Amino acid sequence: MNKIYAGLDNDSHGLTPTGRAVLDARVFGLIADTEDCAGWDVGRIQGLIHRVEQEWDRHGGLPSTLPPELAARHRRIYDAAISAANTRGWDPSLEDEQ
Repeated sequence: MNKIYAGLDNDSHGLTPTGRAVLDARVFGLIADTEDCAGWDVGRIQGLIHRVEQEWDRHGGLPSTLPPELAARHRRIYDAAISAANTRGWDPSLEDEQ
């Protein structure tokens, strides 16, 4: 059975590993800011994750090593995601492997 991603908007709190890959894909402009990847199968998600990893490799792997415009975009996207996750009951002290 081929798993289908529920989408960032339906992810438990949006900060799961797959959710972070979607957020990072937005940061790097690999997908539109409105794309939540709902209905994507595992292969398509894995392809996106691979592209995200390539972008991180190009930029040093840390938000602090991003060029200013990408750093600002990362901050904006992640600040909104963290705020939404907190509203949905996210507890950053718990490890979430969903």
